[in-house]
Amino acid sequence: MSTETADTDDELRERISNFLRRNFPQIQMHGGSAAIQHLDREEGEVTIMLGGACSGCGISPMTIQAIKSRMTQEIPEIDTVHAETGMDGGSEGMMGGQTSPSFPGDSGGSENDDEGPEAPF
Repeated sequence: MSTETADTDDELRERISNFLRRNFPQIQMHGGSAAIQHLDREEGEVTIMLGGACSGCGISPMTIQAIKSRMTQEIPEIDTVHAETGMDGGSEGMMGGQTSPSFPGDSGGSENDDEGPEAPF
């Protein structure tokens, strides 16, 4: 890879990052994150990973759809956007795998789980 190609890749990565910050500030405001996982300038493809609070968020599918449609319109070098939260079936999430919610009183954990204080009634 030539220095010129590396510079243009860095510039494109910066433009993508700026696009995400400018158009989707709610990701960071709500405790989530968006990171470029893979960029193929020649194919015009980028993979974005939404993490943090985005993993498992019910609004994430709509955010992903908006990113896909708007990024291809605003950044001409990008033809295809792949975006995921890591919570898709079969792929590992941000915590290293699928996790299930736990509730106080569930017998799924050890006997010494800290469930918090007991209710006074």
